Amino acid sequence: MRVLTPDSVPEYSSAAAPEGSWTADAGHRPAAARVSGLVAEGHTVLVRCTRPAGQEPRTDLPPAPPGIAGAVPVEAAEEVALATVYAWAGASVFVTAHPERVRRALDMVASVRGERPPAAVRRGLA
Repeated sequence: MRVLTPDSVPEYSSAAAPEGSWTADAGHRPAAARVSGLVAEGHTVLVRCTRPAGQEPRTDLPPAPPGIAGAVPVEAAEEVALATVYAWAGASVFVTAHPERVRRALDMVASVRGERPPAAVRRGLA
């Protein structure tokens, strides 16, 4: 899986797709069914988790509760959540303004799906 910033998308090309495939740009925040369909057709799928140009952020959401250490801004949380759903649907190229957070979430999805070993294995006995 690749994570790109919005600035690096023009540099990305279909040359990075596997042989016999091409990269399908599913657009900004597509439906998960669209992503699954493109993956089923054998395409490498690029999804843009960022907001489209000109779309205002939501203002009807409550702010993060005060005093919670590590509270994540709403925009970052939205992009991480979208990326995890798209990864589960099979997308493999992600455009986000929060690449570090998205990369951590994608690593978690890959571990849950059994595609990579977890970073640390711990056993707990009650």
